[in-house]
Amino acid sequence: MAKNKKKKLPLVYQPVGFVLSWAGGALAGMAFRKAWMAIRHEEDAPDALDPDRGWGEILLAAAVQGAIFAVVRSAVDRTGAKAIARSTGVWPASEKGGRD
Repeated sequence: MAKNKKKKLPLVYQPVGFVLSWAGGALAGMAFRKAWMAIRHEEDAPDALDPDRGWGEILLAAAVQGAIFAVVRSAVDRTGAKAIARSTGVWPASEKGGRD
C-alpha cells in the first residue's frame, strides 16, 4: 500500500508545488529588485533590448537574476518537499530527484 501512496503523492503535490513556485517567483522578483537597487542604485534592471545599456550591465543583471531565482526556487522546493514529507511520511518526488 505504501508503494501505491508513493505513486499518487506527486499528483497531489502538483497543485501545492504550483502555488509554491508562484510564491517563490514573486519572492525572487522582490529579492532581485532589492539586490539590483543595492548593486546599481537603480529601481529597474536593464532590459536586454535597451540600446543605451552595455553588454556588461545587461549580463550582470541576467547573472544576478538567474542566481537569485535558482536559490529561491531550490529553497522553496526543498521547504515544500520537507513539509509534505513531514505531514505524509512520503517524499513528494521520485527516487531520482525532483524537476530535473
